[in-house]
Amino acid sequence: MRRIRYYSYGGPEVLTVEQADIPVPGPGQVLVRASAIGANFVDTKLRRGPSSGPIFDRPLPGRLTGDVVGTVEAVGPGVAVDQPASLVGRRVATLSEDAFAEYVVADLDWLAEVPSGLDVGAASMLPLGGPTALGALRAGRLAPGETVLVHAAAGGIGHLAVQLAKVLGAGRVIATAAGAAKLDFALDHGADVAIDYSADDWPDQVGKAAPDGVDVILDSIGGQTLLRGLDLLAPLGRTVVYGVASGDFREIPVTSLFALRSVVGFSLLAWRAADPEAGRRDVAEIAGHLAAGRLRTTVHACLPLDEAASAHRMFEERAHRGRILLLP
Repeated sequence: MRRIRYYSYGGPEVLTVEQADIPVPGPGQVLVRASAIGANFVDTKLRRGPSSGPIFDRPLPGRLTGDVVGTVEAVGPGVAVDQPASLVGRRVATLSEDAFAEYVVADLDWLAEVPSGLDVGAASMLPLGGPTALGALRAGRLAPGETVLVHAAAGGIGHLAVQLAKVLGAGRVIATAAGAAKLDFALDHGADVAIDYSADDWPDQVGKAAPDGVDVILDSIGGQTLLRGLDLLAPLGRTVVYGVASGDFREIPVTSLFALRSVVGFSLLAWRAADPEAGRRDVAEIAGHLAAGRLRTTVHACLPLDEAASAHRMFEERAHRGRILLLP
């Protein structure tokens, strides 16, 4: 089978297509033949290695994470093949740490069955994007009628978070993104206001849109964006940090929290470890919203697996709106 690896840190050009044996599922695992792979921005940081920051330091050779949509081909030891019905042949989605390949192995515990009729873009949001957006909003304790600010609102997770905030009862959703096309994209996906955060006065613009302050901020950027956002919070406002795309790991001054503000982190993997049953319910909830049409996933590009480097260039050029898929 074909798979993608990198054997040195660097730009997209270090991604290498190679031949490998089809993996064998172990106990509690299944083998999935991939039909599509949702690429994730974080891998551009991991691919560049320690220069991206200490949390992005991974040993070589490097593998790429992703959300794999495909069909179960085989099951490992201890996986029942007939309870409640055979898994083989089922269409599923899974988060994989070695996703850019024609076949992947997946843990049965976190396998998401894809509802009938769900397109591949929506299916790719079941393992990571949807549950992360939902978990971040819940970590922010969003209440009906509150104002939400979503940074990077044109990204794969961001454009889903804008819609989910409305589904969960937000009274007003303010989106930030860079450039007119992305701002239009955010508005098209349900944002009430869209603001270009490449402009230095973006906090002033948010302040005009929410003169009483913002109740919940979803931040996947970090750095100065995180720090400047704290001043926009209403009393008892909450910022949820679920990524550091900027690579800027600035410390949060404690004094900035004295005005009844709070900051909480969210990681899907940590959430799954802390409460596995709740994590599985979140996947089912996202599947229900997608199947009912309350959420829609926009696919920016579908590329052959061999063009993984092109997907990473899109991420680094901030050229994408929505999801980028690789097709084996």
